Amino acid sequence: MIAPMFTIEHEFDHTLITLVDEGRGRLREDIVVRAGDDRVEVEQYDPETDTTARLTFSFAQLEDLRAALDLPEGVYRRRPPGAPVTP
Repeated sequence: MIAPMFTIEHEFDHTLITLVDEGRGRLREDIVVRAGDDRVEVEQYDPETDTTARLTFSFAQLEDLRAALDLPEGVYRRRPPGAPVTP
């Protein structure tokens, strides 16, 4: 098994992370993550359409995505940091 590979570059106004798909089977194009002061952009080139898809997340949306990956189906609302836990 090949260990996942990624690169991290610190630019003047953002951090650039590139996720490389390696291994067997149908490989996907690299995913480029650009994290700035107020947003995170995720890009991936699509060779079938010769276009680059771009998603822009606020940091709150990114945190929601991170939390959602570990939860079962349902509707949720994240508590603000430091908010009391209620049953």
